[in-house]
Amino acid sequence: MPISPFLRLAGACLMVVLVASGGNHAHAAGEGAKAGAPAIAAAVAVESDGAKTRFKVTLSKAVMAQVSLMERPDRVIIDLPEVAFHLPQEAGRSREGLIASYRYGLFAPGRSRVVMELTQPAVVSGMTTAPDATGAATILTIELSRTERDEFHKAAVESASATKEASAPIVQDVKDARPVIVIDPGHGGIDPGANASSGNVYEKDLVLAFAQRLKRKLEENGRYRIVMTRDEDVFISLGDRVRAARGVQADLFISIHADSISGGQEVRGLTIYTGAERASDADSARLADRENKADAVAGVESRDIPDDVSDILMELTLRETRSFSHGFASRLVGEFDSIARLNKNPHRQARFQVLRAHDVPSVLVELGYLSSQKDLDLLMSEEWRAKMVSAMSVAVDRFFAARIARRGAAAVLP
Repeated sequence: MPISPFLRLAGACLMVVLVASGGNHAHAAGEGAKAGAPAIAAAVAVESDGAKTRFKVTLSKAVMAQVSLMERPDRVIIDLPEVAFHLPQEAGRSREGLIASYRYGLFAPGRSRVVMELTQPAVVSGMTTAPDATGAATILTIELSRTERDEFHKAAVESASATKEASAPIVQDVKDARPVIVIDPGHGGIDPGANASSGNVYEKDLVLAFAQRLKRKLEENGRYRIVMTRDEDVFISLGDRVRAARGVQADLFISIHADSISGGQEVRGLTIYTGAERASDADSARLADRENKADAVAGVESRDIPDDVSDILMELTLRETRSFSHGFASRLVGEFDSIARLNKNPHRQARFQVLRAHDVPSVLVELGYLSSQKDLDLLMSEEWRAKMVSAMSVAVDRFFAARIARRGAAAVLP
């Protein structure tokens, strides 16, 4: 099927101001909205018509949208200012026309994103807005048209070159000499992570609540400086999580997660992972592979974390760092043993991208399985959370006490 120049342009990177068909309509769409408040997405509909599929979202006010394409898998990415999605729980799960499924959520502070998984190559052939039946809201319609693989590939390459952006690193306060601990609540925003069988409890929410509680506990004695990779329901790429830890010259990185397994009510327990080039077992390899796809879920190109030191120095530093990581993991297992249900093999290793900082001792803690009702009940229990953060606080204290005793109070970095 021949592709018009307009299709090629739409497939690359569209930036449009979403207004209704007339100036008065645009005013009506935004009228009454609180200045600075995010737009509200109140409804979504997907309509299929032969080689075309239309994605329609009802917004409370006019916004600006940027559209791009990605391959492997084929996706359409819609970037928006912050939008509050008030949609049914099942929204995005059903296949319709060219859209296999879609997900949505906060992608970065002040920015939201919709990621559409495609059933076959397609480009954006149109983007229009019109007032809804009441005239008080705007309906954004994004039209997709089926295309050939070569054309889709060209459009995706153009999109990638047009949407690259640099991340701003977190900078450490050099006047604060306390050990720095980075707490990393997994997933977030457009990436919900695992979910309970009921469908209304998500990993991203549970681990954020746990991480915030751990932060408060570790800050009680004033001995540590605590940095969170995210403190709200926002997406953070795997690379940015690692860069955040290295940017503050972290002494310890703790990534908090929860798992889920299909049909696995009987599978439960807490597991602690450290980084390794080769996984300690097949289950750990599968989990790492799944977690390493978090960027793809949010429509972000995932790349290995680059190192800025020579190979020999990196190898020496990495060996020492992994030794510290293993030491902390062992302390966590020891503290958890009496208060938590541990996995039959509680300390495992795998090639997690988020544990790739060669100079920051790092662990990933899987608190339990959302697919297990017993684990889920514990994860939602205030009493259990309190016991767990207390145990982790003790493990942290013992981890740093051992290093200070061995190296001296002035040398707490690996």
